Amino acid sequence: MSANASQVASTIAPLIGSLGAKYMLDPDTAAHAAEAGYPNGFAYYVAGRGGVLGDVDSDVVYSAFMFFEKTLIDKLWKAGVAVEGARAASKRYMQSCDTWGKKHLANIDQLELFISPAEKLVSKVDSSGLSLFAGLRAEPLPSDMAARAYRLVTLIRELRGCVHIAACVTHGLSGFEASLASSGEGITKLHGWAPPYPDVSHLVAVRDAAETSTNDAMARLITLHLTQAEMNQLAEQTIRVCSAAA
Repeated sequence: MSANASQVASTIAPLIGSLGAKYMLDPDTAAHAAEAGYPNGFAYYVAGRGGVLGDVDSDVVYSAFMFFEKTLIDKLWKAGVAVEGARAASKRYMQSCDTWGKKHLANIDQLELFISPAEKLVSKVDSSGLSLFAGLRAEPLPSDMAARAYRLVTLIRELRGCVHIAACVTHGLSGFEASLASSGEGITKLHGWAPPYPDVSHLVAVRDAAETSTNDAMARLITLHLTQAEMNQLAEQTIRVCSAAA
């Protein structure tokens, strides 16, 4: 395919978003958490994903997650870091991530075709304002090809997530409003926001504008750091890898 940066950004976004979340909800990850003494998978998720920020107050994690209710983050963060601390939680969570990648991407050939442009992109991005992305990027990439490819999927996912949070704030959306307008009541409840829920139909256009801003920002990063051939390769290989993941 030959596409411009905006088309590449919009093409890879849903694929990366879906595949990058797979390990978070996998029973193997929940088992990994239980073996290490975490009270539940949600506490492992919050401590593991947020642990890259270091030993911080829960409000810092809430600010970085945005789309989760504050008291829920506080409860899960405290329960999670009580097990082995923030940084140890993040390193263990990356082990769960890498294990998923080894299991589900191992049979995909020529993973280096995805790894090359993906790794170039995430290594070159200026991390200003992208706290969770910066924290995750600081964790060393695994040498195993399948694990490395999947880690890069999660890095691009976290990169776009951080950019999207900035876009939502710029457009005046709270985490609650953005969650309700984009994902509906089910996900909003899962994120800790209690009903009754207000009508947010008037915010759908605002949320769509934030999504457009997110895509525009990702397109700028892609243009800045990848050649035309590399961005085409990233799109093509993202489609291939995500469709082939078992």
